[in-house]
Amino acid sequence: MITSFDHVSVPMERVEEMVKFYTALGCRVIDQGRIQAVTFGDNKINFHMPELWQDPEFTLRGHTAAPGSGDICFIWEGSQDDLVSTLNSAGADIELGPVPRTGGMNEGSTEGVSIYSRDPDNNLIEFIMY
Repeated sequence: MITSFDHVSVPMERVEEMVKFYTALGCRVIDQGRIQAVTFGDNKINFHMPELWQDPEFTLRGHTAAPGSGDICFIWEGSQDDLVSTLNSAGADIELGPVPRTGGMNEGSTEGVSIYSRDPDNNLIEFIMY
């Protein structure tokens, strides 16, 4: 039986900018050689460094995965103003929002509000507030 995600993996291209960006969001970044692991709470994103995802012998990834292919939704527990301030500090523009959304944590009629942005590799990142 599946109970939760352990981690998600996404290729990265702009390594320094991505590390700086996710650190500004409050994530812990762990250098694991050919992977930069980004952790927050009990969650983890493995960002595959270019020398890993460009290696033709590395097959443990999506066959068409490329930088900018990620579409990730984070739960934001702070205020909307705090999120906007954090995104501004990280140098990220708001692409859409706030807009009402139904997320994975919805029970019954509870609806979330989301703000969308992009990280330095152009992955779509959504922040949902319940």
